[in-house]
Amino acid sequence: MISKKILSIFLVPFTLSLLLIGCDQKTQIAEEDKPAPNFTLMDTKGKTWQLNELKGQVVMVNFWATWCPPCRSEMPSMQKIYTTLPADKFKILAILSNDDPAIADSLAKKGGFTFPILVDPENKAAQAYGITGVPETFIVDKQGIIREKYIGAVRWDSADGLAMLRRYINR
Repeated sequence: MISKKILSIFLVPFTLSLLLIGCDQKTQIAEEDKPAPNFTLMDTKGKTWQLNELKGQVVMVNFWATWCPPCRSEMPSMQKIYTTLPADKFKILAILSNDDPAIADSLAKKGGFTFPILVDPENKAAQAYGITGVPETFIVDKQGIIREKYIGAVRWDSADGLAMLRRYINR
């Protein structure tokens, strides 16, 4: 019979090697100039959105939360571009991160925000995009490739913001 000591001498290194191999697996996250991770999420009005179905349009994927002051500060500029840019060529998908959809709807109503607010209850989209906080925004081109990534609030209706978005829309 093999003694416990000998068994542990072989079993411990074997187990550790399996753990180390497993820890070496890297999760792929969203990167610029790579295909945007697809997701299927429902908005607060009950409509289902799938990113891949929006190919042919430029899509702003914005991760945000109602408890985040920088997120709330960029929303008026997001609404302005949402109503300014052509609806058949540009979409905003504002993905609520770790927040209550009822509070988001209330904020949207109060602020007059009409772009879709998507709910990511299991944070799968947030994980696929590798977000580190909110707000984080990804600009996805007509072919479904991430072209820009922004961490922090942006004044989307500024001359630079509009020029960048129009550049992708007109390609």
